[in-house]
Amino acid sequence: MTTFQELHEATTGFVMPNAWDAGSAVLLVEAGFPAIATTSAGIAFSLAKGDHTLPDGAKAVSREQMFERIQQIVEAAGVPVSGDLEDGYGESPEQVAETITLAREAGLAGGNIEDYDGHALYAEQLSVDRIVAAREAAGPDFVLTARTDGQLLKTPTALADSIRRANLYRAAGADCLYVPGVNDLDSISTLVKELDGPVNVVLGLGTSTLTTHQLLAAGVQRISLGGSIARAALGFIRAAANELQTAGTMTFAADQIPQAELNQLFGSRAN
Repeated sequence: MTTFQELHEATTGFVMPNAWDAGSAVLLVEAGFPAIATTSAGIAFSLAKGDHTLPDGAKAVSREQMFERIQQIVEAAGVPVSGDLEDGYGESPEQVAETITLAREAGLAGGNIEDYDGHALYAEQLSVDRIVAAREAAGPDFVLTARTDGQLLKTPTALADSIRRANLYRAAGADCLYVPGVNDLDSISTLVKELDGPVNVVLGLGTSTLTTHQLLAAGVQRISLGGSIARAALGFIRAAANELQTAGTMTFAADQIPQAELNQLFGSRAN
């Protein structure tokens, strides 16, 4: 099996979809993806909780709850799994290091750390210090992704400032760089050119119609999907419920995976 590090060093990029539970992880692996990621949004929604922060600033899903689900995904997947570790579950570098240690203990092959606390970007030097601490805790085999969220703010950061931040994180020890919110091919090509390391781009944010083929051709090393598949699955449930309530029919069932096929797929997985 190709290691997670090798996927980031290969001459061609790869697609890394995001799972929210063990079942979705197995289905994504069955499709042939060489690695998958977790989605904090998908996990939160599966627990009937909101993503990111509550009104009082507390996490909607605790680190303990998140890692319980991450552990289930890692055990089911059988391929490298990268964890959506949000902002490291704490402001201080020490808290970020503790989260990375938990990620390694859970069997994650990598994980991303955001520089956003749910309200604003962390100060630049603090953000760098957080990546330094994460790198020290990660060890040599853990693929550390540094994510800068300036493009997702209500008043977005200039792209050049996001690029500067990301490159500072690369110098601090990040293996992969992630600037979500950049959805046009010209800007993505600029990221690929200006960032000093492998670039992750997320599909599914905003109204972009870009394809994985276009992004790989532009030099993107890793493509993730965030909570898009999880949200689509919930959209299917809502549509099925509405059909039952209105028409009284269940045409939605035509798209289900047969019971015997699921039993075979899940029953063949090692415990």
